Amino acid sequence: MLYSNKTPAQKRLDLRAMLQRGGAAQFPGTFTPLGTKLIQEQGFAGVYISGAVLANELGLPDVGLTTLTEVAQRGMQIARSTDLPCVIDADTGFGEPMNLARTIQEFEDAGLAGAHIEDQFNPKRCGHLDGKNMVDLDTAIKRIAAAADARRDPNFLIMARTDLRGVDTLGATIERIKALVEAGADAIFPEALKDLSEFKAVCDAVDVPVLANMTEFGKSELYTREQLASAGVAMVIYPVTLMRSAMGAMERTLATIKADGTQEGAVPDMLTRARLYELVDYEGYNRFDNGIFNFRVPTTDIDTNNANL
Repeated sequence: MLYSNKTPAQKRLDLRAMLQRGGAAQFPGTFTPLGTKLIQEQGFAGVYISGAVLANELGLPDVGLTTLTEVAQRGMQIARSTDLPCVIDADTGFGEPMNLARTIQEFEDAGLAGAHIEDQFNPKRCGHLDGKNMVDLDTAIKRIAAAADARRDPNFLIMARTDLRGVDTLGATIERIKALVEAGADAIFPEALKDLSEFKAVCDAVDVPVLANMTEFGKSELYTREQLASAGVAMVIYPVTLMRSAMGAMERTLATIKADGTQEGAVPDMLTRARLYELVDYEGYNRFDNGIFNFRVPTTDIDTNNANL
């Protein structure tokens, strides 16, 4: 009831324990705390919080327009709603190395389990767009070193993301990855790799966990968990999948209302009221204090006493 049953410290330990070579732990992305209920209920390993999704939810493109305050607040709301570890996108760190140090401590205070920092210029571009500009290696190293030095909980995961493969060779990308690990990165996020063999090459090159980004409509093929595990991947994210699914459903429902003058035709595809009440645990709150929560929780979606809810 209320929020997570696990402390942030325990969730960080859980994350460290699960990130093993070939484990391919699956982290669906969500933009809403309610989404974590479904992710946890389905038995996934953790939750991913995408910077692109947080920007898009605000009606903005993913070009570095969101602020640390906006991202940390939403990250806290999502992290406290689940027992699963949550990893958040720190983009380029919201400023220079000192700003990045503050970013990591804000994320720690928000109850997050880890964050990844990328090596693009600011303003950045979505990782699967062309025309990205990369910072030099020294700047990328300083970002990771600042993040690692700033954390107070040694189990908070510092992940280095590199977008270098979009503009350079796999060999150059691997050399940068090795330098970022040397600078203090606990894990690596190589964005927009070309195929499964490249994932394997990266996993073979370093002794830290490697993440695979399985985003739709991107540069990488949508490999299965088993394929990525065979390549040595430790963690798989699906950053925009739930938002795309939700927005697609919203668009179709609005079209139905516009065409038919009623939502009736879309109702069979909706989350039912009884299911929503189950997800947010109305019954648990009712048991906790029936002096305040003294209503009857419906078990079906035919409830004449609460027909307007």
